[in-house]
Amino acid sequence: AAINDIYFRDQEAGFLLAGNSIFVTRDNGDGWTQSRIFAPEEFEGADVELYSVRFSSKKKGWVVGSISKRERVVDSILVYTDDGGETWRRQRAPSRLELIHIDFVSDKRGWIVGDAGTILFTRDAGASWVKQNVGVSGTLYHVDFRGEKKGLAVGAKGTLLRTMDGGANWTAVKTNVPATLLSVEYVNDDEAWAVGRGGTILRTGDGGQSWLTQDARISHNLYALQFQKKTGWAVGSNGTILRYER
Repeated sequence: AAINDIYFRDQEAGFLLAGNSIFVTRDNGDGWTQSRIFAPEEFEGADVELYSVRFSSKKKGWVVGSISKRERVVDSILVYTDDGGETWRRQRAPSRLELIHIDFVSDKRGWIVGDAGTILFTRDAGASWVKQNVGVSGTLYHVDFRGEKKGLAVGAKGTLLRTMDGGANWTAVKTNVPATLLSVEYVNDDEAWAVGRGGTILRTGDGGQSWLTQDARISHNLYALQFQKKTGWAVGSNGTILRYER
């Protein structure tokens, strides 16, 4: 199975999602053990695919994904741990659509994005989730918040959404890009980047109000990006790795 996400809670403890399984390491990635497998027998023969894992505190973590039968999504899956990944329990989400990415900004506040413009929000550390109204119908693949108020979400056919009030209101921002955007990340309050299919790279310097296309000179799909201080990395299909120095 493909590895869909990897997340380190601290220097020692990391979590990895592959297909229907959650793997955990307690020694900085030297050894991985299968912490939980969601077998088809548990889901009336349906297949579980896990896409995104994040921890909101040392003990509490979340995983989102989809459940499908014969390639058709029949339900979402949302599972959590409150013992640092020793055990995982399922929670019902207020959406049966595919859930693709999760982001927490504090131990209380988090967001999930997914199919058909779905954005779910929790303000009580995941005890309850509510839908936020977005007004777009395309799939959303990634969400990133800078503090509790400023957020960006990206998705199908150049969709880019921005909020300044913690997701109470989302507005669509024109990107003039036809390609699907797969990842977005704030570097600081003003600067953010987004990447996507066909080598698409977008940058904003005004907090997400306007975006400029950057020429990557490649046409491979770009799936994820990461900034550390002055260096940015983007990774994609066919082993593509791009590096950017600020």
